[in-house]
Amino acid sequence: MKTITIEGQLRTEIGKKATRQLRSQDLVPGVIYGGAAEVNFSAAAKAFRPLVYTSEFQIAEVNVNGKTYKCILKDLQFDKVSDELIHVDLLELVGDKKVIANLPLHFTGVSIGVKDGGKLITKMKSLKVKTLPKYLKAFIEVDVTNLALNGNLRVEDVKLDNMEVMNSPRIPIASVVLTRQLKQEEAAAAPAAAPAAAAAPAAAPAKKK
Repeated sequence: MKTITIEGQLRTEIGKKATRQLRSQDLVPGVIYGGAAEVNFSAAAKAFRPLVYTSEFQIAEVNVNGKTYKCILKDLQFDKVSDELIHVDLLELVGDKKVIANLPLHFTGVSIGVKDGGKLITKMKSLKVKTLPKYLKAFIEVDVTNLALNGNLRVEDVKLDNMEVMNSPRIPIASVVLTRQLKQEEAAAAPAAAPAAAAAPAAAPAKKK
């Protein structure tokens, strides 16, 4: 699993004025929580980019005043006008303390349904799990080989060791759907509906003598 290093400085002043001053120096304020005590720090905006602007799950080692904190990203705040990063929340990883993290899904294999002409549709990009820090990993591998046409792979179908999945078990993760071409082929092969039988004309009544 990838680890990035962030060099930070301890924040001694907290408030709107101090925050504005930090941002004017292209620094982003952040908080590390989950450990023995909260740590308020700041770091250069560019130092956060590898952690923020990626779909990968990564560990951040934040160095603050000679101490290193091993963390994962928990929350971000962006300016509503400029869309610039303005605040970062990090969760410190403590050996015997479980954490909740969103781990990306990596789909492997070619499904039976795709081989039969269907199209694989992925409906989730990550799963929320609860686990000890030592069991965290870069991604969760999901094999779709046995997924048939019109089939669904659900959260409950993903079996993980040492992790508790927090998502609802019945939510679909991926499915194989009919393509337009396959639908057209099935429609052409379907037997034509039998025409309705014409009603026989009623017999004319016999004439009276």
